[in-house]
Amino acid sequence: MSCDIETGQLLRALASSKRKGIFLELGTGAGASTTWILDGMDTSSRLISVEMDESIQNIARSFIDDERVQFVTVDGGIFIEESKGKKFDFIFADTWPGKYYYLEETLAMVNSGGFYIIDDLNPIDSWIAGHEEKVKNLIRTMRSLDDFQIVELNWSTGLLIATRK
Repeated sequence: MSCDIETGQLLRALASSKRKGIFLELGTGAGASTTWILDGMDTSSRLISVEMDESIQNIARSFIDDERVQFVTVDGGIFIEESKGKKFDFIFADTWPGKYYYLEETLAMVNSGGFYIIDDLNPIDSWIAGHEEKVKNLIRTMRSLDDFQIVELNWSTGLLIATRK
């Protein structure tokens, strides 16, 4: 699923606050959210966009010609494992790795003052059995974090923004 316009506008606005930022997108998909993030980034910022499905990521590659983005085709979990110790100013986790698993490792990659952003938290009919409980557990976990300030937005597809203290 691609991000909707409201989520895209929010990503763009948040991206514009991170001058000379290092950005990570987990789940390129066809590139909709990638373009919104790039639109908010300044010329000195850099984005790594990770997608495991090369055929889908190739759609993004075919229409995004921007030297600020590096497309990486690998499972998000592998990327997270191989990126331990790296820090980012902005992480948009739009796939299961970094959201439903490898959460702790992903949150450890957020710089002080950095954003961790997730969407698709509002229930929809197409969710598979058990997914609603995964979302509820994720939100409970995020609420319990001492080193992040969070805001939950019951807007668009349902978003949560966490900022590292």
